[in-house]
Amino acid sequence: MALKVTKTDVWVAELQDRPGALATCLGALAAAGANIECVIGRRQPNKPGTGVVFVAPLKGGKVRAAAAGAGFHATQRVATLKIEGDDRPGLGAKIAGAVGAAGVNMRGTSAAAIGRRFVCYLGFDSKDDATKAAAAIRRMAR
Repeated sequence: MALKVTKTDVWVAELQDRPGALATCLGALAAAGANIECVIGRRQPNKPGTGVVFVAPLKGGKVRAAAAGAGFHATQRVATLKIEGDDRPGLGAKIAGAVGAAGVNMRGTSAAAIGRRFVCYLGFDSKDDATKAAAAIRRMAR
């Protein structure tokens, strides 16, 4: 089973929990030519009236400058892996099992299957954890 495992930078912004706030943030990125592959947004229960949005990737100086102007910054607290490959039953469990067996705890995950392909983003507390997890996933995929 062939899996592509890559480290990716995730950018984060806090926004007001109101209609159109996400569209405004994403619109600023789109206007700069961003091609975003992953968006995760949610309310912040510990900060009523606010939300948080994570995006990946942001490539190029113009896109990154627009992101900074829209309140985004590269997150330093979450090291992220992007895993891509052919989808099949049980693959998520195998990936999670390989990471757990390596002694690494995930901070968060997001995954989707489209047709016969899947993509998964795994967040970790440190770059070292992400490196260990990547090695475990690559071993599992052999």
